[in-house]
Amino acid sequence: MFRRTAGALVLAASAFGCGDDTIVDPPTGSNNTAGLCGTASPVTRETALTTTRVASGFRQPLDLQSPAGDCRIFVVEQGGRIRILRNGAVVPTAFLDIAGRIASGGERGLLGLAFHPRYGENGRFFVYYTDRNGDIHIAEFRASPASGDVADANSEKLILLIGHRQFGNHNGGAIAFGPDGFLYFAVGDGGSGGDPNGNGQNLGSHLGKMLRVDIDSASPYAVPRDNPFVSRTGALPEIFYYGLRNPWRFTIDRTAGNVIIADVGQSAVEEISLGSLRGGENFGWNTTEGTSCFRPSSGCNTSGLVMPIAEYRHNVGQSITGGHVYRGRRMPFLQGTYFYADYETPLVRSLRVQGGVAVDQRDRTGEVGAGLNAVSSFGVDADGEMYIVDHDGEIYRIEPSS
Repeated sequence: MFRRTAGALVLAASAFGCGDDTIVDPPTGSNNTAGLCGTASPVTRETALTTTRVASGFRQPLDLQSPAGDCRIFVVEQGGRIRILRNGAVVPTAFLDIAGRIASGGERGLLGLAFHPRYGENGRFFVYYTDRNGDIHIAEFRASPASGDVADANSEKLILLIGHRQFGNHNGGAIAFGPDGFLYFAVGDGGSGGDPNGNGQNLGSHLGKMLRVDIDSASPYAVPRDNPFVSRTGALPEIFYYGLRNPWRFTIDRTAGNVIIADVGQSAVEEISLGSLRGGENFGWNTTEGTSCFRPSSGCNTSGLVMPIAEYRHNVGQSITGGHVYRGRRMPFLQGTYFYADYETPLVRSLRVQGGVAVDQRDRTGEVGAGLNAVSSFGVDADGEMYIVDHDGEIYRIEPSS
């Protein structure tokens, strides 16, 4: 997911895997009274930002999600559990515990979570994890009732199995529903370094791709008829985008109708790419790394490739963590602002997308970076307010400073 060298991966696992299970509850007395889930009244003028720690003590958290209309916050732990944060307190029993099915550590584990758009009615949710062999599972589980705080771990239904045994890194892990109701998930290139098997540009492999499936009209899924490679001979029909290295996090901005992907770089460049909801984009890996040639190192053919809208080099940060576009109600001055961070470097930045171009690029580290050690993800609650997930076990909410 984040670090590139085997030594760094071992260090990450040892640094963040030795805490206990104690969850520290957030301070009480906040004046959050106006929103669906207690979000405070909107701030009418632009102001500086800050963060409030809402919980700590999680074990290597990697994702944060909330079902539509549900004020609970669900935190994914790399080792195989999903915990619930409700009304400022963590529910003692795990919502889901599948630790026994998972290979965890380094870049493997329980990596992503997505709730069905009608989760409140059907209790269906989907996870992305690596099994004990290292293979990737996209799987469905159910909670009955959906309002309950414990899901049925025996309800697992395999949606798609993707072989990933050769190397342990570059598993991807992001999963989300689009405005079309289809399930999207981003898969890494299969690992090692430099994509030795050429998966990124191979339309006959699921690796190094964004995939899109319909989980409502068939079991385990159907391929949407408008997927871009359905009719191409030799191409896997589930593919929506290709040419990705390790797309650790992506977000689908329903308001703007686009997809923003943060793709972890190889040896020089971290990048942010913009995709359409039509699909078919080739983001270049391993012909390019960001806007630079990778293979060959110069003079590469970039015809037909989609260049990133933003990038930074490794003198700035080493492993990009993608975030979300702010669409909450408390800070209207942030509407349309995309936040992202770096796992290895204390760095938080933002940008806006206008006409397919990144504008208003800002360094937010001084505002919201205090206390962050290794940002593994971002998340939003049912009010659209944004959170930062720190791999060392803490959850922060982005807020106006005054």
